[in-house]
Amino acid sequence: MARFASLPLPASLTSAMPVWRLAFRPFFLLGALFSLAAMLVWGAFWHGDVLLRPHGGMLWWHQHEMLFGFGSAIVAGFLLTAVQNWTGQPGLKGLPLVGLVVVWLAGRGALAFAPEATSLWPALVDLAFLPLVALAMARAVIAVRQWRNLIFVPVLGLLVVANALMHLGVFQGDALMIRGGAHLAVLLIALLMVVLGGRVIPFFTSRKLGRPQAERLNWLERACMGSVMLLVAMQLVSLVIDLPAIAWAVVALFAGAINLLRLARWDAPRSLHEPLLWGLHASYGFVCLGLVMWGLAVLGWGQLSLGLHAVTVGGVGTMMLAMMARVSLGHTGRTIQTLPGIGLALGLMLLAAVLRALVPALWPQVSHWTLSLSILCWLVAFAIFVWHYARPLLTPRVDGQDG
Repeated sequence: MARFASLPLPASLTSAMPVWRLAFRPFFLLGALFSLAAMLVWGAFWHGDVLLRPHGGMLWWHQHEMLFGFGSAIVAGFLLTAVQNWTGQPGLKGLPLVGLVVVWLAGRGALAFAPEATSLWPALVDLAFLPLVALAMARAVIAVRQWRNLIFVPVLGLLVVANALMHLGVFQGDALMIRGGAHLAVLLIALLMVVLGGRVIPFFTSRKLGRPQAERLNWLERACMGSVMLLVAMQLVSLVIDLPAIAWAVVALFAGAINLLRLARWDAPRSLHEPLLWGLHASYGFVCLGLVMWGLAVLGWGQLSLGLHAVTVGGVGTMMLAMMARVSLGHTGRTIQTLPGIGLALGLMLLAAVLRALVPALWPQVSHWTLSLSILCWLVAFAIFVWHYARPLLTPRVDGQDG
């Protein structure tokens, strides 16, 4: 991939098809479209209609594809675009970017339409994507010795491990291994949200409000990221030995609480007039809430799956939507402003999280209806994004620059 990325690019490809100019363009658009398709299939299955017989079965496919289909596409689009700004190195574009997108698409098709449950090739195709993303990321970071941003490479590597565990669990019929891989993936993506959120949320808020950023407290930053890293390490250890529930509870509750303290210093109340800001603040809050619910669940107070969905829907899904809406404007040379309906879309994502994670905790008897409504909220939210952003993502920058 590194050698391929250095090849001269055919100017006609990126000129005729601007979608191949930077990674955020194809991955944000395809990731959003894929999430719509995946949620439609999941909603149909939930109501008794089997539209697909995927590799691993529908339950495995749903959790895997929302993490490694939708989630990995948005993460790749953001990181491979941001690394160009961070390092000054050219971002992945042209034929190398086409090749990476083809690998991602091949993984989705291989798992959705696998010839047989025991076939190995769908897993191998799916597993190829994230190592290539990590390689492209590492190449740019190492070239300028920008070690601060190298943190994303081992996180991507551990996501490959989590993905492999989910596949291995299918082949061995080991539900605990599947669950362990899925939980590891959720914690790793939550770690990415904590790292990236800590960089961009206070920065974006400060710029929009015209106020100075809150002073970064080194002890608080280390505690916030270190506590989530510790949860990741504990999840890795728990693949081999069982850890005491009290250890999980203490670390998860601390991680949620300390990150809420971090969030409280970012001027969230002053951002209520701007959806692209309050969407980021609220999503970070849901990551914190999900970690607290995780800690309570291991003590027997609530269901762990509800905490997981607080993190994934309210935290990860909403933050990704807010970041996609902002990045897609800024990197196409457009004014960063909330487009019509985007505030509604972000509100629907938060409502989806409430319906999926919070209401069932209080009234489990209505969970069938709340899950259906949360799926509907997700569908409308991402349909709004595609409606507004398909054209900017597919057309040249309005300022005539490359990217």
